[in-house]
Amino acid sequence: MPTYAYACKDCSHSFDIQQSFSEDSLTVCPECGGRLRKKFNSVGVVFKGSGFYRTDSRDAASTVPAAPAKSDSSPAAPAGAGTSAPAPAAGSGSSQS
Repeated sequence: MPTYAYACKDCSHSFDIQQSFSEDSLTVCPECGGRLRKKFNSVGVVFKGSGFYRTDSRDAASTVPAAPAKSDSSPAAPAGAGTSAPAPAAGSGSSQS
C-alpha cells in the first residue's frame, strides 16, 4: 500500500499514512479538525541503499557538461591528410628468415 503525506492548512500539522488506492483522501486534521491537503512529491519511487546512485536514472546528456563550440579559425588539414594506404595484414607477404 502506498504512503501519502498530508499537511493541515490550519495548524500546519504534517503526517504520513498508508492508504490503498481505492480509499478516499483524508480531509479532516486529526489534531485540530482543520482542512487537510495532500502533499505531492516529484518522485514516485526512491531507491535507497548502497547499490543505487543518484546518476543511475539520469540521461547521460544531462550529467555531462556541454563542450565548448569549436571556432572556424582552426587551421585546415593539409591536402591528402587522412588518406593513408591500409597497413598490410599480419602474416601476409614474404617473410624474411
